[in-house]
Amino acid sequence: MSSNIHHSSVVSPNAIIYDDVFVGPFCIIEKGVTIKKGTKLLSNVVIEGNTEIGESCTIYPFTSIGLPPQDLKYRNENTGVRIGNNNIIRENITIHRGSIKGDGLTEIGDSNFFMAYVHIAHDCKVGSSIVMANAATLGGHVVVEDFAVIGGLVAIHQFARIGAYCMIGGFSGVALDVIPYMMASGERARLYGPNSIGLKRHGFSDEKIQLLKKVYKIIFREKNTLHKAIDRIQQELPQTEEIKNIINFIQKSERGICR
Repeated sequence: MSSNIHHSSVVSPNAIIYDDVFVGPFCIIEKGVTIKKGTKLLSNVVIEGNTEIGESCTIYPFTSIGLPPQDLKYRNENTGVRIGNNNIIRENITIHRGSIKGDGLTEIGDSNFFMAYVHIAHDCKVGSSIVMANAATLGGHVVVEDFAVIGGLVAIHQFARIGAYCMIGGFSGVALDVIPYMMASGERARLYGPNSIGLKRHGFSDEKIQLLKKVYKIIFREKNTLHKAIDRIQQELPQTEEIKNIINFIQKSERGICR
């Protein structure tokens, strides 16, 4: 067990704490928890359940990870949370463990920045390099793909999916899937075209952004059925990785896509 544990913290002897982990004052770490090297719990952090936290994460005060899901059907089954490396998890964040209705696991990737009061519910699958601003909330079973940005006070409905490189404007309610590379906003969120500024910041060329604008126009601005729009995109446009991602995302949608 690491020697960097404050005397006021309570750490189960059955928890696995790697060397070079820092545990500040008034933390509680229950049995079944694994915390890997270089991670810091600044103070007043509660971690329980079958929870694994990767390397070099920083977890700020009054955050709780691995507590039971807010699911009336949950009966203390052995479900868990897996968090990757280099994540910044700010104050008052809640990340709940999975439920038996899902695959039993809430998963978070690497290099994410979660601002204060974020909530990640049971069975969510959150990718890497994602920014979630203050009080952004994910319902159960939500999928958020890599490099998405979710604004403050956003609520995302259970089972909805947020595609890669999306931007969700603050104070939005998202009930349907948002296809990759797009920008959505509103009380009942709707699309406003490709996330051009975000894509440029991530090194997308002007040619790729223009191509995504054509895709958006074919699907959402012309009078095509979704099936016809996909056929046109496959026949008329070069099949880049981005276009393949969009088509695959749409074809896997169960809730329907945000228009």
